[in-house]
Amino acid sequence: MKDPLIIERTYNAPTEKVWRAITDVEQMRRWYFDLEDFKPEVGFTFEFTGQSDCGDYVHFCEVTEVVEGRKITYSWSYKDYEGMSHVTWELFPEGDQTRLVLTHTGLDTFPPLKDFTRESFIGGWTYFVHDALRKFLES
Repeated sequence: MKDPLIIERTYNAPTEKVWRAITDVEQMRRWYFDLEDFKPEVGFTFEFTGQSDCGDYVHFCEVTEVVEGRKITYSWSYKDYEGMSHVTWELFPEGDQTRLVLTHTGLDTFPPLKDFTRESFIGGWTYFVHDALRKFLES
C-alpha cells in the first residue's frame, strides 16, 4: 500500500474553471466537503468532517504547496488516529479541456481500519473526481 493512489480525469472545462472549483471554498462546498473556510495559501489549515457507515471522521489538513492555477497539495490526517498523508491536485491544460491528476500518498501510515483501506480511498476519490467534480464543472 506504499504506492501512491493516482486518479485521473479529463474535463470539458478550461483549467481556470477547474482551478476555481478545487480552490474556491464556495465552489468546493457544492461538490466536495462542507468546508468552513479554504484558501490556496501555503500554511493555511482547515478541517472538515466526513461520514461513512463506520462513523464520522474529523479531517485535519494544511496546504503545503501551491503553484497558482496548476497544483495544490495539502496534508491529510484524522483526529484521534495515527497517520499522515498528502493529497495533490495537478491540472494540465489540453486544448479547451483540463486533465486532473489527483495523487494521494501516505495511505500506509493510517491504521488498518475498513475506512482507511486503499479500496476505500479509491472509492472516495473516484466518486469526487469522476462523478461529483465532473458534474459540477460540466453542468
